[in-house]
Amino acid sequence: MALLFTAADGLVADLSQRMVQAGYADVRGAHGCVFGNLEPDGMRLTELAERAGMTKQAVGEAVSDLERLGYAERVADPSDGRAKIIRLTDRGHAAQRAGFEIIAEIESEWVKRFGPERVSEMRSLLIDITTAELPLASAA
Repeated sequence: MALLFTAADGLVADLSQRMVQAGYADVRGAHGCVFGNLEPDGMRLTELAERAGMTKQAVGEAVSDLERLGYAERVADPSDGRAKIIRLTDRGHAAQRAGFEIIAEIESEWVKRFGPERVSEMRSLLIDITTAELPLASAA
């Protein structure tokens, strides 16, 4: 299982390096919980945290950091003035697009290097692992 962490760390490092090259040196791996899960029109922190599979506190810290950097903002929820909607700024949308494009490039490079069948099998297995109803420890 350590290989899975090593592969994920390598992907994050590659993505981070390419984001720097694309002009987003201040975007960090920890911001992925926001960029990778936020709906285009925004959403509440509770929904975002649930989608990211993280605590509200952890996602809230990433959102606060992205606000400080000018990538995200909190605005009043039109359906409930007490609640806030988190949404990306224009700069945030541009960074999100760049990140998605870079991820697609990396996947394309994997297909060329390892073959489409192996990459497809990897994706299928990861979907199975991450959507399993039982925790992995219970499946043993």
